[in-house]
Order: sequence, then structure tokens, then C-alpha cells
Amino acid sequence: MTISDAFHIYDTTLRDGAQQEGLNLTVHDKLAIARHLDDLGVGFIEGGWPGANPKDTEFFKRAQTELKLKNAKFVAFGATRRPNVKAADDVLLRALQDSGAPVVTLVAKSHDRHVDLALKTNLDENLAMIKDSIEFLRTGGQRVFLDAEHFFDGYLSNKAYALEVIRVAMAAGADVAALCDTNGGMLPDQLSDIVNEVIGSTSARLGIHCHNDTGCAIANSLAAVEAGATHVQGTLNGYGERTGNADLVAIIANLELKKKQKVLPDGALREAFRISHAVAEVTNVAPSPRQPYVGVSAFAHKAGLHASAIKVDPALYQHEDPSSVGNDMRMLVSDMAGRASIELKSQELGVALGDDKEVLTRVINRIKEMEAHGFTFEAADASFELLLREEIDSKRAHFFTIVNWETSVIRDSKDKVSSKATVTINAQGKEIVATGSGNGPVNAIDTALRSGLEKIYPEMAKFELTDYKVRILEGRLGTGAITRVLVETSDGEKEWSTIGVHENVIAASAMALEDAVTYGLLRLGRKPE
Repeated sequence: MTISDAFHIYDTTLRDGAQQEGLNLTVHDKLAIARHLDDLGVGFIEGGWPGANPKDTEFFKRAQTELKLKNAKFVAFGATRRPNVKAADDVLLRALQDSGAPVVTLVAKSHDRHVDLALKTNLDENLAMIKDSIEFLRTGGQRVFLDAEHFFDGYLSNKAYALEVIRVAMAAGADVAALCDTNGGMLPDQLSDIVNEVIGSTSARLGIHCHNDTGCAIANSLAAVEAGATHVQGTLNGYGERTGNADLVAIIANLELKKKQKVLPDGALREAFRISHAVAEVTNVAPSPRQPYVGVSAFAHKAGLHASAIKVDPALYQHEDPSSVGNDMRMLVSDMAGRASIELKSQELGVALGDDKEVLTRVINRIKEMEAHGFTFEAADASFELLLREEIDSKRAHFFTIVNWETSVIRDSKDKVSSKATVTINAQGKEIVATGSGNGPVNAIDTALRSGLEKIYPEMAKFELTDYKVRILEGRLGTGAITRVLVETSDGEKEWSTIGVHENVIAASAMALEDAVTYGLLRLGRKPE
């Protein structure tokens, strides 16, 4: 028996995950995500509901010719036949049969109240709908999983009926009955007890499908596995409506690393970080930095006490080796930093501290003073590296000086808004006056700065401002508040972040842009003046 048969890792990102507010996937997006999921090594990829909407119907049609899966099987999702309609005459069941998917997951009501109020039929007819639908699909050669919707709430409402739903499904030929905590209200101890009772009463092969409304979706999924479930459903990065679904990445990592239970092909877990972030790029949903295992902050350390211990042994403040999921340890530099934090961060950045024993003291004191005025270097590695090099070399890396700048924002009679900037720069003994325009004053300054400096440093043509964030630090001061600006820049190969702080948002932005260009020129091998 293969891993995928002995224990099912079942991904529903393309269907249940796509129901997240603000997440809209094209067919092309779904095909791209499916490839990433297959690379992760999941056993089953639920592609959507063919027949219910044109997008999912097209996806299954294209998937048959455009996707060659190495590890996963495609699953079509749908509902049991309608009340008082023959299975063979149900249009949506026919669409499931015609989808080309080797596996179908049928959602069925297991809560008596839902049968009455949502389906508007009786309990016996609901059981017949489940039986007929499974037998119809099985006759056509498809494998069938049952999603017992609202199972746990139904079990607490009418235990006998919820169990009968499982028995009927298994007798009709379903491979698995996935128990769904559809409203996400269960807690691990109660859920575990119910899963154990269902196995004892039905001898069915059970799966688990959890939502995160109590913050327990991952814990509930693991509790179900401990109780005997051998099929786990979830979404990559925990996507889903309301508070989301169980995060499949964390479930897999916990099973493989904590429970020593092999659920993915060899080496696949080390791709988790890359795949998690690649999918986040496709969905256009910013990944959570604090996501377990694969968040960029999952193995980030800030306190000086932690850093001192990590220098001795990383395991003293890390529950796993970050490389096990393809992640890295990071040291954050802040006013909490001690000597060990600075030493580790400098090693991470590839900057040798040299023999001057006072460098660390100067760096720590300067960071604490600057952070008291609103700076933060946790997300601005490039600005920190420039500061570090300045203290080591006793001088600032210097390619140019911004003498002055001036911006204007104009709205014309047709409500068109334009921004212009003039920047005076000293570089290599020359005074350069450059102008630029943009969709805002910061963009205009950036454009002017580049147009002026590219005459001396043509390699700057590679630089691109890729992100820009503003945070107001002293809200009580209203429009006169201190402003922190973070700028992210790329040269096509690497991205770096810089910071500026000032009462004026444009001045703070200019400060961050100056650091960004300085760091970029250093990175490209230019020698400072």
C-alpha cells in the first residue's frame, strides 16, 4: 500500500480555500497551484465543483491535458442527488461523472436539522440520496469519499442518525467518510472522543475536515488522527472562509516531525516553505510571517537572551531545525538586542566585525538610541548593514549627497492629479539637478533620483522599487505625527529593505530611498567615494 493509500493528505485549497474573502482564482491560477501541491506530494487535490460553475468545469477539462501529476490524484467535489430525483437524472451528478476525475467527494447532510431546514426533505430520503449517489458514481468506476457535513453538531443533536449516515455511505461503497466540523466550533478533547466512538460503532475508515473558528483546526485534525482517522483534509496556508481551514502545512509538519509518521514522499517536506510562499504569490494573499513552520518569523529571534543561548545551541530556543521545512533561522535587530544578537546578525549578513571590541557596544547603543526615535531594523536589513559597516569603518559608505529636493502635487480642472520632483545631487564632484514625475511625490523623487544618478551609475537602471509601506508612530499628533517608511528595492536578483523616519512622510521616504540606492550600489561592487 502506498503512502497516499495508507494515509490520505487531501488538499482542498482550490475549492474550500478559494471561498476565502478577497481570494479570487482564475483557471490559470488553479492550474498553477495544483502543480505546486503535486510538488509538495499531497495525495489528493480537490479541484472544485464541475457543473456548478463554468470556471470549475473548465478547470477539470484543461487539467486532463495540461497537468501531468506525479503524486496526487484529482478529486471532483459535488453533492448527493437532489430529493426525489433519480441519480442518473441528476445533472450535477452527471457532471461529476463526466469530469474525468478518478475520485469524487460527495458532501452529504449528517445533521438532522439541516436535512429538515436546508434540504427540505425527510431523514429517510436523505439516506437514500447518499446511497443512490455513491452507487451511481461507483458503477461508473469512480472512487468516492463522503464529506459528512456538520457531522459533529449532528452527532450531538441526533447521535443515531449521524452514525447511520456513515454506515449507509460505507455500505454503498464509499472509501472514506470525512467527518466535517463545518462550523468550526469543536475542541480537541470532545472531537477526539467522538471520532473514537464513531470508529467503534461503524468500523468505517474516517477522515477529518476542520475549520478554524475556535483557533483549533490544526489541533482538532491531529486529535482526530490520534483517535484513528487516516484521511486529513485542509488547505495550504489555512485559506478558507471565515477564519479559514486547517493549515495543511502545519498538520503535515507535525505528523512527520513530531509524530514521526511518514505522510509525504521522501524530501518533500523540505519544499514546504518554498511552496507555501509560491502559492501565496499566486493567490495574492500576503503570507502570515507568524505562520507555524513556514512563516518568515517562525524561526526569528529578537531577545538578547535568546540569541546568547542560540550561539551555544540553536535547539535551546527552536523546537525544530528550520531546514526540515525549507525555512531559515533569522536574528532580528532591535532595542532588545544584546551582543550575541548583533554577532549572529552580522554573520547572517556576511559582515566581519573585525578586531575592534568596541564595535558591538557602539552598534547596540546606536540602535537603542535610534529606536527610541522611531527606527526599527527588524524589517530593514539593508539599513542595518549600512549602519554596521559605518561603525566598523568609522565612516558612512558614500556615493552621493542629496543637497535638496522639492516636490509639487497638482490637481487640474479635470481632477487629474500629477506629482513632480526636482532633486539636486552631488556625486563624484559634480552637481546634478534632476527632475522626475510619478503617481505621487515619493514616486516622483525616486524617478528624479534615478534619472540623475544613472548618468554616473548606469547599473542603477536595474533597480526597481517593489514595495512601500508607511506607518504613523505618534497618532496623537495627527497630521504632524512621526512617520516611519519602509522601502523594498530589487535589482532583479535580490530584494532589500531600508527605512526612514521623519515628521514629514516625504522626507522619511527620501531617507529610505537614499539607503536603498547606497546599498544597491555596494551590492553591485561599486566602491564608495
